[in-house]
Amino acid sequence: MRSEIIEYIHGNADLKLFLREMPEWYRTLSRSPNELEKFEIASINHFQKTIPHRVQKFSNGVQMASMMVSMFQAMNSTE
Repeated sequence: MRSEIIEYIHGNADLKLFLREMPEWYRTLSRSPNELEKFEIASINHFQKTIPHRVQKFSNGVQMASMMVSMFQAMNSTE
């Protein structure tokens, strides 16, 4: 693999971890270094760091908080 690609991957902890979890990308990047952008996109999807994933996490948090508030209100109304 090219040294500049190795340095770029070692500069980003997520990419380094993804490369360890998915070693087939090492072969892919060694054979065609122009696949680096696809590698980064696959890493972002793997670690669920895309905008839709973040929106979904936020939405789940809001739903959980709403459910907790309604449970507390229900508990207080019975007393």
